[in-house]
Amino acid sequence: MSTEEIRAIELLDRVPYGRVATSMRAMPFVAPARHIVTADGVLLRLHRGLGYHRACAGSVVAYSADNLTSGAEQLWSVQFTGTAEIVEPTGGQLAAFGPAPRSVDGEPFDPVYLRIEPRFVTVHTLDCPPERTTAPPAPAAAPARPAERHLHHVA
Repeated sequence: MSTEEIRAIELLDRVPYGRVATSMRAMPFVAPARHIVTADGVLLRLHRGLGYHRACAGSVVAYSADNLTSGAEQLWSVQFTGTAEIVEPTGGQLAAFGPAPRSVDGEPFDPVYLRIEPRFVTVHTLDCPPERTTAPPAPAAAPARPAERHLHHVA
């Protein structure tokens, strides 16, 4: 494994969810997924009821996860691109996923699992200044407006 792949896996292990992207009926889509890192790739858990797993199975997909909303100074994003296949996870892998959501869009969650064997891995980092901790100064008072005219339409 390359240094970048090792770094990407290390970062991916820090967050539980990401987004899988591919196309369905020639239209791109992005769907949330729970992930775990395994010895032979990235394992995703999706809701079967949405049907996204059918579009992903046997296709090239991109899986991305990040900490962009964490407020951290060091932000990162990783992306794994490879072919996805439907798999049955082991008992240990199921335990690693943890509890499943109760429902998706109001219907009971029905899990389906995909494995991505990464072919390409990218890591992007952003070194950002800390978020402002004090409130911005209040805007200056708006200038007084001239008296308003009321127009009435008479038919």
